[in-house]
Amino acid sequence: MKEVLVTGAPNEPLKTTIIDSPIPTPGPNQLVIRNVVVGTNPKDWKIPVVMSGKLPPMNTGDDVAGYVHALGEGVTEFHVGDRVAAFHEMMKPHGAFAEYTLAHAHTTFHLPPQTSFEEGATIPLAAMTAAVGLYARLGLPEPYAKVHAAREAAKAGVIVYGAASAVGAFVIKLLVKADVHPILAVAGNGIGFVEGLLDKGKGDVVVDYRKGDEEVVKGLKAAAKGDVLFAYDAVSEKGSYQNICQVLSQKGGAAITLVLPGKKYDEIPSSITQSVTTVGSVHGQPDDLALLGFAWYRLFGQGLREGWFSGHPHEVVAGGLGGVVEGLNNLKDGKASAVKYLYRVADTEGVSASKI
Repeated sequence: MKEVLVTGAPNEPLKTTIIDSPIPTPGPNQLVIRNVVVGTNPKDWKIPVVMSGKLPPMNTGDDVAGYVHALGEGVTEFHVGDRVAAFHEMMKPHGAFAEYTLAHAHTTFHLPPQTSFEEGATIPLAAMTAAVGLYARLGLPEPYAKVHAAREAAKAGVIVYGAASAVGAFVIKLLVKADVHPILAVAGNGIGFVEGLLDKGKGDVVVDYRKGDEEVVKGLKAAAKGDVLFAYDAVSEKGSYQNICQVLSQKGGAAITLVLPGKKYDEIPSSITQSVTTVGSVHGQPDDLALLGFAWYRLFGQGLREGWFSGHPHEVVAGGLGGVVEGLNNLKDGKASAVKYLYRVADTEGVSASKI
């Protein structure tokens, strides 16, 4: 099979090499997916750049959609030929940028007939990042938790910073499904998209970060219905959490979750509980949230069937796996706004095993 290896270095464009690799063999509770569409996330370029010189070239992709190709021992929920999407275990071999990907059964979910492989490939990593942050880090109500201690506390507003990103948009979709309002969203070029997710009748607003930090803080404070206690920072840089902390209550009980690991968020006051949302937790890194992952991937599938959940806007990059380098560099250069870059694996036919 063809597989893409990614290399990066600070202040340089990323490079990819397409090689021939063996099709992986599934272990217990694993399956192999014959990929139809694969997707990219910001971590796919950040890891090669940050770890430049410390890691060999690697297949950094984790979002896949396609057909079940082979089953490992103990897998009973899926059958060969099923249409599925899956979250590959980060930093492990046999990632998404390939014709076949190895995935765990508990981070794989069925795609209903009406859901395209393109839509399915936008969901696995970003939507689960939203679920982990909302439920395991912030402790906000899940859609079926009609009686929940945090429901009343959330009525002052929940801040979602970076609302047009895939993670931010999925956060909003899950808050809306749980009827948690008002949602105090912050976005820029993707404001039009975000407005389509919100319910202004329930107090939801979107604030434009392009107007500057002072206006962001002012706008969030004006929209809040009291002491704001919850914030999901899907950006976690460029002043995002500093702005958020000026709006969150300083009286105690407020919480913020961030998405960039390895940073020291020293500017966050001690009165605000901070956490980092690590989607790898559903694979046990750093904590074990496998049960949450199992449950929510199945709920994503149900939501797609019933229509209350959907994927993210996307753009298919030409060239199949040969286009991965273009998508990664677009992400690195900040060109993506309210869009996920996808690659149709079949479009890779005829590409030689050479540097792209």
